[in-house]
Amino acid sequence: MRTYHHLGIPTKEKREGEEYLPQFKMHVYVFDKNPYGIEWMRYEPDAPFPELVKTVPHVAFEVDDLAKELEGKEILIAPNSPSEGVTVAFKVDNGAPVEFLQFHKH
Repeated sequence: MRTYHHLGIPTKEKREGEEYLPQFKMHVYVFDKNPYGIEWMRYEPDAPFPELVKTVPHVAFEVDDLAKELEGKEILIAPNSPSEGVTVAFKVDNGAPVEFLQFHKH
């Protein structure tokens, strides 16, 4: 299964209500704060992300099998767990970043 999750848009503008994530050196206005699933991300210059993620919008999908989604693809960010209960990875598709999230249901 692959289900639309959110659209991530890098920005340099501060937004009221954004949250700072010090471990990622970024500010985020999370996708569930608006009715359209848009996540705004504002990065510090030394944020530990590829330039493609920091400069190009991405679409994100919730998936059942992250490994299957990444099989044979150009990996931009390897699978990792930024918060408990979810594994995230990015691939490149035609020059654009695509994010996949696999939630671990206990």
